[in-house]
Amino acid sequence: MDPISPLEQALHAARALVLADLVAGQVAEADVVSLVEDSIAQRRWWVEQWPDGQAFVAGLVAQDVQDALLERYGRWPLCPVCGSGDPHALDVEPELGPDPHWVCHKAGVKVASVGSLSSATGGMTSS
Repeated sequence: MDPISPLEQALHAARALVLADLVAGQVAEADVVSLVEDSIAQRRWWVEQWPDGQAFVAGLVAQDVQDALLERYGRWPLCPVCGSGDPHALDVEPELGPDPHWVCHKAGVKVASVGSLSSATGGMTSS
C-alpha cells in the first residue's frame, strides 16, 4: 500500500473539518455533503497547480461550501454570538491563508476554528 501524499492528507483534513462544521450546524444532508465533495475535487486541481497553497485548502473548501449553500439554501453558518438583530453568517478568515477560522465581523470576534463550530454553537461535541 502506498503512503498517502501530503496533497491527499490536506484534502482529507479539509473534508473532515468542513463536515464537522456542517454536522455542528445540523445541515450535513447528502446533497450538502455533495457540495463538499465538489469543492474537494476542484481544490485538488488548484493545489496540483499551486502546491504552496496546500495549507490554505481547509479555508477555501469552507468558503466554497458556504458560497454554494448561500446560492441553494441561505446563509451558513449563522452567527451564534449576536443574539439580536438580523441573522447573519460568519466569514472565514484569512480568506487565503493557513489556520482558517470563523469570525463575526459585526461583533468583531473570532468564533471558532474551521472544524470547531460545535464548541461555539453548542452543537455536537467530539469524543
